[in-house]
Amino acid sequence: MAHTQFAVFASGRGSNFQSIYQRIESGDIPGKIACVISNNRDAPVLEKARTSQIPAFHKAESQFDLPAGYVEDISALLKELQVDYVLLAGYMKMIPEALIEQYPNKIVNIHPALLPSFGGKGYYGMKVHQAVIERGVKWTGVTIHFVDKIYDHGPIIYQYPVRVRDDDTPESLSERMLEYEHRVYPKIVGWLCNDWVQVKGLRTSFTGPAGEWEL
Repeated sequence: MAHTQFAVFASGRGSNFQSIYQRIESGDIPGKIACVISNNRDAPVLEKARTSQIPAFHKAESQFDLPAGYVEDISALLKELQVDYVLLAGYMKMIPEALIEQYPNKIVNIHPALLPSFGGKGYYGMKVHQAVIERGVKWTGVTIHFVDKIYDHGPIIYQYPVRVRDDDTPESLSERMLEYEHRVYPKIVGWLCNDWVQVKGLRTSFTGPAGEWEL
């Protein structure tokens, strides 16, 4: 059986890339990371990918005269590598609409809050955790969703709640959240490999074995 091919888009250190790659290498996920793409030429994730013998590319709009050229270049690369899904893992750039149209419900994002709360423009990284603490909510969590043309809006695949402690800081909450991100994201990647996620409008349904739903 052919492996599902993934491209990982990341802007930073690539801890979620690493967690997915390790599960693939251990045989838990029947997929393959075909490439890693970053908008940041100095992103540590690029070196991590190359060390693991995974093709890694710096791709930024500033490298092209027109935005269309940027999209065409990435699209050609994804097609050449026969990519089935794009996984956003701390990718700090809006995905161009033209690319979303080419990969409907095939681009996946991880967000460090329970969408639709604390999502949208400006809610990324530590800013999300700061907003959660300032608002005083008792639960936050991890959301995995498909990407559509609205920021942090597409069909939600899975959510895992995480308790906000009275003494949490954005840093402590971020550190604890990462532990769950590294467990949840690989699980959902495995679901995609097994074709266990069906989409209808903004709703998704899980079609795998019941025991696979729990973290």
